[in-house]
Amino acid sequence: MSSTTSPKRVAIIGGGILGVSTAVHLLRQGASVALLTERGLASEASGRSLSWLNSAGERSTPYHQLRLAGVDRYRTLFAADPGREWLQFGGGLMWNAAGQHDVTETRHAYEKSVGYDSKLLAPEDIAAATPGIDSSAVPENAIFNPGEGWVSLPHLVDFLMEEFHARGGKLVLNAGKTAVAVDGGRATGVETAAGETFEADAVLVACGAGTPAVVAPLGVEIPNGSPVSMLVLTKPVEHDVKAVMNTPRAAVRPNPGSTFALDHDWYEERITEHPDGSFSIPDEVVQELADEASKLIAGNTELKPASWKIGYKPIPGDGEPVFGELGQVPGCFVAFTHSGATLGLIAGELLSDEILTGKKHPMLATFRPGRFS
Repeated sequence: MSSTTSPKRVAIIGGGILGVSTAVHLLRQGASVALLTERGLASEASGRSLSWLNSAGERSTPYHQLRLAGVDRYRTLFAADPGREWLQFGGGLMWNAAGQHDVTETRHAYEKSVGYDSKLLAPEDIAAATPGIDSSAVPENAIFNPGEGWVSLPHLVDFLMEEFHARGGKLVLNAGKTAVAVDGGRATGVETAAGETFEADAVLVACGAGTPAVVAPLGVEIPNGSPVSMLVLTKPVEHDVKAVMNTPRAAVRPNPGSTFALDHDWYEERITEHPDGSFSIPDEVVQELADEASKLIAGNTELKPASWKIGYKPIPGDGEPVFGELGQVPGCFVAFTHSGATLGLIAGELLSDEILTGKKHPMLATFRPGRFS
């Protein structure tokens, strides 16, 4: 930050994992925090995220390192209480469509080259590596990443909010559309749609796919590549699945209460966005996704959709996270990333330090919003 005065009052726009995590880290360091949500907590992307904790596949080295640090923070949380049903480390299993075994092998070789724990398995080896999966669904080979995990973000948000309230944070639910207040070129707080102002020494905009629109009136352009997506929660079933599965027709992870969370992208064109901002999808498409997931479970247990949520999945235009202070508007910070689940805890930690000390953390150096200027 340009000012040498450490801000003590911080206003945060967004009640998802990035906003809540940063709020709690700020409170731990003695800051006064007001957290404003358009509707409820985890009501947008954090409420419909597959939330697979990983750094699988190929990406830039800084992004890979940040994601590894993100998974590490979850491991610390997990170690404090391995019995939490909403945070588990059972590994990740992925495979490609028939005829793409060479693509899978190339990905495995890359993961090994960067020291990522990656095992190339034949279908007959899967049962020994991870339980509850129908190996006959795997056409040729699969990659098992033993160090990966998953989290239910609504549960994590609830867990963090207990500390938020205990430390005296101020929560403003259903604030509607909010705007960053600016005076003399510097962020001075947040204004709600009803005209209420929350004065602050620093502001964090962490409202998922809506982040670019919130900072646009400040003269800041952040390209938005967010697609529409859906997360389906199933009814409870008996199963032994521990790993997150990423397959050609369904992505599946265990979920609290013996349920599953499902998503993919093949049905995006079947989602309709209505003028009032709501979304719909034919029931038969939801069932088709559940049917695809059922084929992956040992015994092919029939999965029945219990509920589903649709909305925009936050993805910056270049695919890389956007973290840090806006050069055009000192005192205003942003947090906008596709990997909000994996980075949720580490991003909150690093951003809170930057907000309070003004010192830029080197792990966020390549993710600054100024790269779009």
